[in-house]
Amino acid sequence: MRFETQQHLRMGQHMKLAPRMIQSMEILQMPLAELQERIQQELENNPTLELSEREGEAKDEVAGDDVDLAPTVDEDADEIEGSLSEDETELDVGDDVDDFARLEKYEEANPEAAENEFDESPRTENAPAEQAETRTRDDDFDYSPRQRNDDDRDAKMEALAATPARSVSLGDQLLEQWGLAEVRPVLKPLGELIISFLDADGYLRTGLDVIADRAPGEPKPTVAQLEDALKAVQLFLEPPGVAARDARECLLLQLDALEDGEEETRVEPEVVAHARLIVENHLDDLMNNRLPRVSEKTKLTLAQIRSALELLKRLSLAPARRLVTDDVRPIVADAIVEYDAENDRYVAYLNETRIPDLRINQEYALLGKGKEMDKRGKEFLRTSLSNASWLIDAVNQRKQTLLRVVQAVVDAQRDYFDFGPQALKPLPMTQVAEQLGIHVATVSRAVSEKYIQTPRGVVPLRKFFSGGVQTEGGEDMAWDAIKVALRDIIDHEDKKKPWSDDALVEELKGRGIEIARRTVAKYRDQLNIPAARLRREF
Repeated sequence: MRFETQQHLRMGQHMKLAPRMIQSMEILQMPLAELQERIQQELENNPTLELSEREGEAKDEVAGDDVDLAPTVDEDADEIEGSLSEDETELDVGDDVDDFARLEKYEEANPEAAENEFDESPRTENAPAEQAETRTRDDDFDYSPRQRNDDDRDAKMEALAATPARSVSLGDQLLEQWGLAEVRPVLKPLGELIISFLDADGYLRTGLDVIADRAPGEPKPTVAQLEDALKAVQLFLEPPGVAARDARECLLLQLDALEDGEEETRVEPEVVAHARLIVENHLDDLMNNRLPRVSEKTKLTLAQIRSALELLKRLSLAPARRLVTDDVRPIVADAIVEYDAENDRYVAYLNETRIPDLRINQEYALLGKGKEMDKRGKEFLRTSLSNASWLIDAVNQRKQTLLRVVQAVVDAQRDYFDFGPQALKPLPMTQVAEQLGIHVATVSRAVSEKYIQTPRGVVPLRKFFSGGVQTEGGEDMAWDAIKVALRDIIDHEDKKKPWSDDALVEELKGRGIEIARRTVAKYRDQLNIPAARLRREF
């Protein structure tokens, strides 16, 4: 057996994704907010990339080139010097004078001007007449604060100013409340330990024995000591129900707070007593909507039970969620669909106001072609120009692809815009890809996390792509349209005798929609609609 090395020449074709292609696909898949952040980041890091002026600004610049508004030194120097009053001295702006030295000379020559510039105290009626005359003279200069024009606004600073402050975490809020609680000093560290084990809903799902074992330091606290600290935490922390160990204890803590609440928020004691009785002993029957059994065991009438249920609906099974709001990012539509009455069609166009116009800085482009720059500088400019050019091309390609996909969707889903979600038709991505002559993966990236603003509201673009069934009349109906029909049937059912899943199948069949019972159950769960026995009203 012998090992040897040989060389062979072979020709072949391999498909590889270049880094530019991968980054272009990332740009296409980005939502509008992420694309704005990416462009802003590139503007900060790439000196060869800049924002392009709006069309109105460009016209102003062209008009300004034909008219020289600046006065010449020879013709207007005497006029400018003559416009200064006797007690005003012209500021020397020669290059041989230091800035601070010129400022000191200006202040020495104009002590009153310097004093008036930095003195922001209000002028009283007893002020000297000379000072009043100096403050009110505006023949040559405007001493009033400069009014900020709309064009001077910094969009980034305005967005930062309008952004809500980051909310304080749940643990910090509870610890702050606990720090103000008047309890025995020995309970303070134990309460902080218990707060550290609370989950996002405010429940203490860890056993006290486990907390005692995990407590830092020595000696370890006892379970009895933690019980006392837990009672104090449940008593002092807001909202009521925080630090409960299960749903039953959470509801009971909130009922206790209602009894001890202020006069205007206090509930009738009889209703609270009935709700407490049901929660303590019959919570399982209540959760399964077995109200006749609860009435039989508690000797309460159905009317009394319904009053107790109305009270329990005001309570929360996740009390800590009231302290911390979820960080929900606003939805910005990538495209807008409007109805063109003249041509009787829906037209789509991109929301381009959110995407700035980009261009390459011509000074840097010419500088890179010159011979006075060293090799390292030219390499840096060449890389920066290449990145800027690629980003501009990728953004433009994203605009074209997205607009074509949206327009194809609008043309295919005309009935949706005319009649509503119940008229949504099946639209596979392969159909749009074949129509536009692009790959189906490109369509998938183009619709990913994109939203369009329509006459029927802002909807995700992916909503229009789904499968479906064919009705008895031969019409195609999307799955989302079937869900709309299912919800409509359940909304109009007799709540005392709600439809079962088998009955819902028959009702849908009466509308020409034939699907299996398990499909009805799946769609009902997706719509957060409970089963028939839970929807029944007594």
